Amino acid sequence: MKYWIVGLCLVLLLACAGCVAEEGAKPLVESPGDEPTPPSEEERYASMVMAALESYMQDAASYAAVAGKEEALAAFGDPSGDFTFDGYYIYAYDNDCILLAHPYEPESIGLNRSGWTDSRGMPVIRMARDIALAGGGFITYLYPKPSDGGIDEAAYATYEPKLGYVIPAGEGWWIGSGVALADLSPVEGYPGVVGDMIDLVGDGVAYALAEGDEAALAEISDLDGRFVNANGHYLYAYKYDGTLIGHPYLPEKIGSNLYDRVDMYGMRNIEALATTAARGGGFVVFIWPNPDEGNREELKIGYVLPVNDEWWLGSGVYLSEVTGEYTPL
Repeated sequence: MKYWIVGLCLVLLLACAGCVAEEGAKPLVESPGDEPTPPSEEERYASMVMAALESYMQDAASYAAVAGKEEALAAFGDPSGDFTFDGYYIYAYDNDCILLAHPYEPESIGLNRSGWTDSRGMPVIRMARDIALAGGGFITYLYPKPSDGGIDEAAYATYEPKLGYVIPAGEGWWIGSGVALADLSPVEGYPGVVGDMIDLVGDGVAYALAEGDEAALAEISDLDGRFVNANGHYLYAYKYDGTLIGHPYLPEKIGSNLYDRVDMYGMRNIEALATTAARGGGFVVFIWPNPDEGNREELKIGYVLPVNDEWWLGSGVYLSEVTGEYTPL
């Protein structure tokens, strides 16, 4: 089978994403006692993009099973090959995190990348390896988009949040790919819950600058305040040294210094968030307990902004809120 068909199918799938037909779209959301709420056009579009990414990865794994590892790695590593098109490409690693194929990183083939982190310190390769070996699923991370000149991993200013998918490809190795998180929206910006979260952070900064630190921190820490919204998103506030100064769900931790907190992969979450805020703000992907799901560890997409020289604030959404499914860590 000629695998340019993969690209054609993806193009057709995404072309249908803006249509009103609901085949393949997210199921209707039902609330007790209410009529089912049909998914919005934006939700249908995001669902179709995610389905396209998953289908692309399943096709790549099937190709590897039929063609064999050597031929598959050659195809995946070819920048002009059938699996590299329109920003889509496949990377491949063995179970020790040694890079086996990448169309835009040929100089890194053969390197052990278990210690590689994204621009904020997330150990992406180890995390993706573990998820792939557990059966695969969606991940999120920060990474540059490919350009005509390839990918420059040292250009930290070009890193953006991505939605990825990883899956086993055969005995001892796995593959992955991803799309920009912004590509899940049919218009400029980010998909619904992520865009709402970014707006919430911006509103918090504007309120703090207008009303002052004391009023803003009181409002941020109020469970019934304006910064705890209907989606369950909220703001948190820290000093740059990692001292928590505002949080609606952790009042007992206010005044505690959490700068040295590490997650299951050794990433220093609060340090990464504080450093990002100090540099002007932006996205940070990290792992954090989800209180709505029994405090299970989940990937989270965070966004932070500085308020002034004393403190910063941020918010976040769990990956499961974007994909509609939980990726076990």
